[in-house]
Amino acid sequence: MSSAISPDTLLAQLRWRYATKKFDTSRKIPEQDWAALEEALILTPSSYGLQPWKFVVITDPAVKAQLPAISWNQKQVQDASHTVVFARRLDLTEEYIDRYLSRIAQVRGGTVEGQAGFRKMLMGSLVPPPPGFNLEHWAALQCYIALGNFMTSAAMLGIDTCPMEGIVPAKYDELLGLSAKGFATVVVGCAGYRAADDKYASVPKVRFLREELVERI
Repeated sequence: MSSAISPDTLLAQLRWRYATKKFDTSRKIPEQDWAALEEALILTPSSYGLQPWKFVVITDPAVKAQLPAISWNQKQVQDASHTVVFARRLDLTEEYIDRYLSRIAQVRGGTVEGQAGFRKMLMGSLVPPPPGFNLEHWAALQCYIALGNFMTSAAMLGIDTCPMEGIVPAKYDELLGLSAKGFATVVVGCAGYRAADDKYASVPKVRFLREELVERI
């Protein structure tokens, strides 16, 4: 049984975190901590376990310098230690489904043939998507699951983050060559350490009362 953090620790870190507006450019995330965050991304749950995404981690200063211009001139994408682009898979093919089933067999044992029922269900549900099912929207929502997991995991490590939708996805795709790789930008997550003079670090969180947000039945 794995050890768990206390409820007090969990809530303290979630109250500590905020959407960082100004990063300390002199501080970089230690390699060991970043490796844990990358693993947290990999461990993110997804529908059917299909992982219809790619996480592009940007640390090259020359590449980061080009990001504000395609991010509504927001500096976090350049100043953060690591900037992650959450990109959705453009399509799901029979080949991708079979590759996923092969990976299941590799990790869990068994054979691809033994997963015939699961394969039939996946193919019938997604390849091709049935009428009324928006595959692009579905894949984008999966990316938001990963973003949430990333931010919470970072908070547990005392690392600041900022989720960013204020970007021009097509320009990100162009800069990173994502379309040719079969992916499209959805959202960005910046990670690093807050600047000492970021005024938003001390601003109280505003949330509706529990009874307005939570209903127990």
